[in-house]
Amino acid sequence: MACGGSSNVPVSSFRHAEGGSHASQISADNTIAVVSTIDNGITVWDLTTNEQRFVWQHQDDGNNSVTNIHIAFDNSYVVTSDREAFALWNLNVGEPEGFWRIDESSIRDIAVSNQGRGILVGRGSGKAMFFEPSTGRRLEFLGHQEKINSVDISPNGFYALTGGNDYLAYLWDTRTGQVIHKFEHTSRVTKVSLDDQGRYAFTADSKRDARVWDLVTGNEVSNLQYMARQRIFTVAVFSDDGKYLLTGSPARRINRWDVNTGKELDEWRVSAREGSKPASAVVHSVGFMNESEIISESSSGLLEKWKIENE
Repeated sequence: MACGGSSNVPVSSFRHAEGGSHASQISADNTIAVVSTIDNGITVWDLTTNEQRFVWQHQDDGNNSVTNIHIAFDNSYVVTSDREAFALWNLNVGEPEGFWRIDESSIRDIAVSNQGRGILVGRGSGKAMFFEPSTGRRLEFLGHQEKINSVDISPNGFYALTGGNDYLAYLWDTRTGQVIHKFEHTSRVTKVSLDDQGRYAFTADSKRDARVWDLVTGNEVSNLQYMARQRIFTVAVFSDDGKYLLTGSPARRINRWDVNTGKELDEWRVSAREGSKPASAVVHSVGFMNESEIISESSSGLLEKWKIENE
């Protein structure tokens, strides 16, 4: 553990999925969690009271295979997807507002902007689709030459970040399809994330490079410093003040980084899934609760809160 480490005992934990989860996301303000459970559909939780608000079914047959979830920055809508279809849900009333099936290729990742105005879909064909449910407008971004692995969208829906197996990540304008910045890697890009305040982008590949970029200039701010030959990231979130980055991995690991230097500041390990051998869990979602506490959701089906001890 870096810098003397942080306590690996959570401050508190709540079970959100008895049998574990396929995917989950915590809202930007840490008040809502949406969990794709293995045995009970999609559940929506109020994190201020830890009460379940809604239970959703993506398909009529009762089998839940939703692996992608994204909550709009303003908590108005949620998009969920399996490999073949995506749904838009109104978070205020808990009802679906649309369900769309993709004919060509598979859905790899998905994101939604404020008020559900725009949905971004990354596909295995290498095409990214930006779709406006209210108007029916659809724009296809054809910049990638191979499958897309990760997407994110700005809260206002004007800017998309996509990364793929062609070693590239693109920041592009959803109104015109024009590329704003191209971020190059030496291996396939496995994770991308936008700072909700519009300052930074995070792009990580399958080997050694996990970079923070300045969204105005397109220049590199830092490259995360770690000893391992490779690290895969499943989630990345910037703090409100822009000083820190919080990441999660498939290997139970949560880390906090200094955005300007790329230095690792803290490490935590989420609880393993019950009965898993070796002990394992995928970190699905993370968030900064305040200056001294973070929050996580993982495939173990647990929401856990952790203390930041290295200031």
